Amino acid sequence: MAQPSESRHYRALFISDIHLGTRGCQADMLLDFLKSNDAETVYLVGDIVDGWRLRRAWYWPQAHNDVVQKILRKGRKGARVIYIPGNHDEFLRGFLGTHFGGVEVTDSIVHESADGRRYLVIHGDQFDVVIRHAKWLAFFGDKAYTTALGLNTWVNVLRRRLGLTYWSLSAWAKLKVKNAVSFIGRFEETLSDEARRQGVDGVICGHIHHAADQEMNGIHYINTGDWVESCTAVAEHHDGTFEVIRWVKPTTAGEVVPVKEQSVAA
Repeated sequence: MAQPSESRHYRALFISDIHLGTRGCQADMLLDFLKSNDAETVYLVGDIVDGWRLRRAWYWPQAHNDVVQKILRKGRKGARVIYIPGNHDEFLRGFLGTHFGGVEVTDSIVHESADGRRYLVIHGDQFDVVIRHAKWLAFFGDKAYTTALGLNTWVNVLRRRLGLTYWSLSAWAKLKVKNAVSFIGRFEETLSDEARRQGVDGVICGHIHHAADQEMNGIHYINTGDWVESCTAVAEHHDGTFEVIRWVKPTTAGEVVPVKEQSVAA
């Protein structure tokens, strides 16, 4: 287990599904992660800001503003910051090709790893049939998801009092539902097929809040996970290897300690 005071530097970091503007966002956890990890390139792989929720009710505590400032500060210190909008921050798709405070906005991009492999980096909502063809159902599901996250908050209040680490009730429930597991599998296959169609070696995406690092019929499929349920990100090391990182709180003293895993179920 790494110590919280250590600072790591990667070739690239991939972060998605932060959902700033929602009560479920684990902004404090993300802030600690950003303080402890730097990279030459930072990819924001969609759903960074939750425009859906902010349109219904404004919620923007100081910690959410601190996350934005921390990301912008990385850009000012020399990191390349690339923002790929998702469905919850789709309003930014009207600004593709522009720069905001040094942050590049693009719909997708091909990332070349240190060992020469090419990866399609995309949020992935474009390949979600519910988002594309039944957006009303997606909004309905979002409301149900918000309710689950509210219950999740109270569960973790109790767990902290018992000295236990963060655990996601919503992620556990999702993976117990057969249809949700089937959806994840279809999503992974569809994104891998798109990478193959574009002639690249792999795909790095978000959207489904399910972190993964696996081979899918000759395509390297990587999902960054999220900062609502699992608090995960993906890092590329300087030798071109990739790693899924889960950021969790320990049982003592209230520090935040990183735990790195090669494969994480969100």
